[in-house]
Amino acid sequence: MTAIECIDIHVTSRRLLDERLEAAVRHLQEIAVLAGTHGILITRNGPGHFTAELSEQVPFGMTRELMR
Repeated sequence: MTAIECIDIHVTSRRLLDERLEAAVRHLQEIAVLAGTHGILITRNGPGHFTAELSEQVPFGMTRELMR
């Protein structure tokens, strides 16, 4: 894995959220393909605050969402 396995996203608009989540997922997919063992977990931590990360709790090739 590379050093970037988790990406924090802070936004104030839906448009920015969509753009930044798409970019984060694309980036994490590139990393995930190298290992072939982790999926992507998107967590809503609060209003306008999300985390996109590789997770061994998510099967490879899948993306899941979690709301806290």
